[in-house]
Amino acid sequence: MIPRYSRPDMTAIWDASNKFRIWFEIEAHACDALADIGVIPKEAAAAVWTKGDKPYTAERIERIDAIERETKHDVIAFTTELAEQVGEEARFVHQGMTSSDVLDTCLSVQMMQAADILLADIDGLLEALKRRAFETKLMVCMGRSHGIHAEPTTMGLKFARFHAEFSRNKVRLEAARADIATCAISGAVGTFANIDPRVEEHVAEKLGLSPEPISTQVIPRDRHAQYFATLGVIASSLENVAVEIRHLQRTEVREAQEYFAPGQKGSSAMPHKRNPILTENITGLARIVRAAVVPALENVALWHERDISHSSVERMIGPDATVTLDFALARLTSVIDKLVVYPDNMLGHMNAFGGIHDAQRVLLFLTQNGTSREDAYKIVQRNAMRVWKSFGIDQDNPDTPPVLDDIEKEAANHDNRLAFFLRNDPELAKLLPADDLKRLLEKDSISYHTARVDDIFARVFGS
Repeated sequence: MIPRYSRPDMTAIWDASNKFRIWFEIEAHACDALADIGVIPKEAAAAVWTKGDKPYTAERIERIDAIERETKHDVIAFTTELAEQVGEEARFVHQGMTSSDVLDTCLSVQMMQAADILLADIDGLLEALKRRAFETKLMVCMGRSHGIHAEPTTMGLKFARFHAEFSRNKVRLEAARADIATCAISGAVGTFANIDPRVEEHVAEKLGLSPEPISTQVIPRDRHAQYFATLGVIASSLENVAVEIRHLQRTEVREAQEYFAPGQKGSSAMPHKRNPILTENITGLARIVRAAVVPALENVALWHERDISHSSVERMIGPDATVTLDFALARLTSVIDKLVVYPDNMLGHMNAFGGIHDAQRVLLFLTQNGTSREDAYKIVQRNAMRVWKSFGIDQDNPDTPPVLDDIEKEAANHDNRLAFFLRNDPELAKLLPADDLKRLLEKDSISYHTARVDDIFARVFGS
């Protein structure tokens, strides 16, 4: 957790002042419950609140730290400092509890608080993606498979796809939040031998948690593993969007570009540069979040009823993963919100190869009109390869300029070279009347490939 990639609301969750505040509330609420069932005097429980309910200032935190340097135990240091505030009644604090009751319940609260911020972040990103999706719904661009031109799609469908993905991520995070919202106040090895289960139920209710059905001395770490795995999935989704934008910003493509602010510099050496630094940054931050997943999975297997091998891991990955993901989500939202798109470039790329992207459209038309799929594929592929050749790209002779016949030379005079070659294919003429081929090509490519965009949007965004 470093300031460069941190936002204050999320970092505050992991500050010592927030942690100790939660610890105090756990102990104080436990005292209330113990008083209600007659284990400790009600006056003692009241005194914990009246004398101990104070802000955890820098001075108090330093006092706790000083005690810990001597005791080598953080919870004992905390209760010792609390006793200095409360006085004699503090002897009833931590009655029947173990350190993990405090630490694990506190961590659950912190992870819930972090999830709430992340859920709000996702909502902001979803809003930006939806707005840009509708703005670019019918903005035609080339779809690519393996990085190669495939068939036309729209920029709006790209945004809609990412919106659907983050909608799923929101559901995943809500589930992970619910799963981690659990409380353990069960005492040493989790048997409730020294504390009544009603205390756990009371503390859970006060903190917005559910009692852990069965704890050992710790809350089972499969819950935490699911939480961090979910953060890892969200991080991968962030990278998915970031990589798409980075590719679209390449000079040779330039279909989209991160906003370049006035006064911004792209390179210390090359004044002309406009680099996709934000999405590159998001790609890197995603790696950091995912780095927390494997340690969280390894934390599941603890010795017997507990060990503390998980503790040092969680002290690091809890703040680091949530703070980093919060920053990355906010950054991507800003990128999407300000993303510059170039529709003319998109259309130019679509039309750059003589209608070749309509090959499947012709293939299907032929099969629907009596031609076998095998014959149809051969015909269409043969003519598609002639389109490539007419542009000087000959797969059969990659090292020498292609030798063009008269028809291939003539193709340069036609915008839709695929249609031109098809009309001049003798084998196709035998299988498909010229009027039928003309009828196929009467419907323009854009309206053909965008005919179902509204249907897809209805699935993603509702009717």
